[in-house]
Amino acid sequence: MNVILLENVENLGNIGDLVKVKPGYGRNYLLPQGKAALATPENMKEIEARRAELEKAAAEELAAAKKRAGAIEGMELVVAANAGPEGKLFGSVGPIDIADAFEKVQVEIERSEIRMPEGPIQELGEFTVGVHLHPEVDVDITVRVVESD
Repeated sequence: MNVILLENVENLGNIGDLVKVKPGYGRNYLLPQGKAALATPENMKEIEARRAELEKAAAEELAAAKKRAGAIEGMELVVAANAGPEGKLFGSVGPIDIADAFEKVQVEIERSEIRMPEGPIQELGEFTVGVHLHPEVDVDITVRVVESD
């Protein structure tokens, strides 16, 4: 399936690129999300005419992501969790808990923007967690897991 990208898609291409993708990916993700359009001759002409407008919108998104990154860069979040005597948690601290901690300090971060490559946190201590705000903007924050009272 050939599609034309309407915005920058990570690991796929940039605005206006003609790319070949698997039908399910195009039909179920790219097209419904408005990230791509079918590669028909009419759509190709329309995209070329709107290219400047699409690039301007992408630049505004990047600027907004950089502004959000400046607000949270170097931030330290404290998450309270139940733990046993050896420092092991009963359960774990995952993206939902970190998103809730951001909400408590009045910072809007979506759960899907939180990156935890090692998986959920299972013990007390300080951990570095990535926040992926835009394909070009990633920020690391510190999450301190403490024992709840």
